Amino acid sequence: MTRWPAALLFDMDGTLIESHANVDRAWATWATLHGLDPEPVLAEVHGLPADVTVARWFPDASPDDVASLAAEQLRLQYDDVEGIEPIDGAVDLLAFLDEQSWPWAIYTSADAELARVRLAAAGVTPPVLVTRDQVANGKPAPDGYLRAAHVLDISADECIVVEDTDVGIAAGRAAGMRTVGVRGATGDLPVHSISELHRWLHASN
Repeated sequence: MTRWPAALLFDMDGTLIESHANVDRAWATWATLHGLDPEPVLAEVHGLPADVTVARWFPDASPDDVASLAAEQLRLQYDDVEGIEPIDGAVDLLAFLDEQSWPWAIYTSADAELARVRLAAAGVTPPVLVTRDQVANGKPAPDGYLRAAHVLDISADECIVVEDTDVGIAAGRAAGMRTVGVRGATGDLPVHSISELHRWLHASN
């Protein structure tokens, strides 16, 4: 490849689109419905697939029950698009990538329906979208980012992962990719926001 990174792989919620309040509302409702204190549940949901969080709170549940509870939680989010919008700088960055024919993709812990709803609300159309229901193991496993690189036909070590959570950063590193942490997440590169990433890519290539 003549430029590096050869591709950028983005998380969705909290990285490219603002949806933290939507995530919190749905999980708080779900926790209350199941007799759980919402506060400790909300402390660990961001970045994780719904089934992983459900399994943490119901460790004795069968795989079928975990899947059912996770699906129930996701359904609470499908109709809630209030306040969803692109993160500051995201529109300009993605337009720059498209103008430069720079490959990029999104891998999200959301399922396909939730990703479709939220991306449509934010006006973001990724050339490649990988969702939780397309891979065997969710974050922090590397499956989704490896799938995105495969679809783009780009070697994993030529990709950068952009994430806003430690679990997402772990998934990128497990895939053998360099990482950028935004919103306080700690990545491998000295870039800390979407706008800063835009400036860095523009200056370095």
